[in-house]
Amino acid sequence: MHRYGSPTSRRHRRVSALAGTLLLGLAACGSTGSGDTAGGQAEASGQGTPLAGAPSWCGTKKITLALADGFGGNNWRQVTAAEARDEASKCPSVTDFSYADGQGNTQKAISDVQGFVAKGVDALVVFPDAGQAMLPALRSAHDAGVVTVPYRVDPGGRPGKDYDAFISTDFSKAGELWAQFLVKALPDGGTVLNLGGPAANSQSQAEYEGMQRVLKDHPDITFVGQTPYAVTNWDPAQTQRVVTAALATNPKIDAVTTDFGSALASAFGAFDQAGRPIPTIATEDSNQLACDYRDRKEAGKGFELFTVDSQNAMGRLAVQYAVAKASGGVLPDTTEFPQTAFEDSLSGQPHPVQCDDQLPPDAFVSSTLTPEQQIAALK
Repeated sequence: MHRYGSPTSRRHRRVSALAGTLLLGLAACGSTGSGDTAGGQAEASGQGTPLAGAPSWCGTKKITLALADGFGGNNWRQVTAAEARDEASKCPSVTDFSYADGQGNTQKAISDVQGFVAKGVDALVVFPDAGQAMLPALRSAHDAGVVTVPYRVDPGGRPGKDYDAFISTDFSKAGELWAQFLVKALPDGGTVLNLGGPAANSQSQAEYEGMQRVLKDHPDITFVGQTPYAVTNWDPAQTQRVVTAALATNPKIDAVTTDFGSALASAFGAFDQAGRPIPTIATEDSNQLACDYRDRKEAGKGFELFTVDSQNAMGRLAVQYAVAKASGGVLPDTTEFPQTAFEDSLSGQPHPVQCDDQLPPDAFVSSTLTPEQQIAALK
């Protein structure tokens, strides 16, 4: 591990500052996503009274805030929850922050929401992993007068009626970015193995649809294996099993796309055991993946890599909206968190592949947390 202040850690701080600037800039952006509502935009037009010396979304009314996380058991969730907690700490009007891990159990996740309502929290941010199964609990919280803001996983329903706002992202844009990279990396065409999360999840489906919009004009790039994606449940062990099976049945895999880079990196051993090189990869950023890229390149076994921002900071926008609505601050002007490119081994834009030896392998260089905060979150 390098000491603090190494070139990689300085680069991390520059990236974090850039991501922080993007996040602050959301308040100056116009509406760009389907998650926006006319009522929400009217409220976001500048109404609200910020607390002096605090961010504009931090109002003067004292409130309590809770985060009900449908699942908190992997590194992405741990860092994402820490980002949300850090954002809440910027508002002195938030007098208490509570957290619950639904542990991937729908009934527990519902019970967590109900428990926070019974506790009397003023604002509730929810990661509704179970999707529409969470809608009755969200509606009940909203009807009880709790400012309720689900994010990332669409629970169905309507903002303003079933909850206050849904903080969305267009996953299909990530798929488009991946496919645009594949077109550059595979100029002569090739085969692509696409890995996704649980069966029928909307994120992996949307990413596949985004890739298809680009690749329909490039018929020489085709998918192998299960489509729209091979199910991994975003689990490293299952990802390794899926990759091992795919290698056994497909003599040619030129690229892999996946929405969990950390899990894919753990499956590199399957390529080694099969005597196959690591193919071109398009995914979300992961420090372990970036460090493997560096190490293999130095060993003469390099591969091409493209990543999108892992969006750990998305929970910050949900916190901003919930706190603003509950405390009387200024609402953000958008309810959509953008999909953005992060690393590109071919162009180096917007960043070259970045391994940060100061961070643990399961960290995310694109996170806006400091290295110390990420290390603490991952413990």
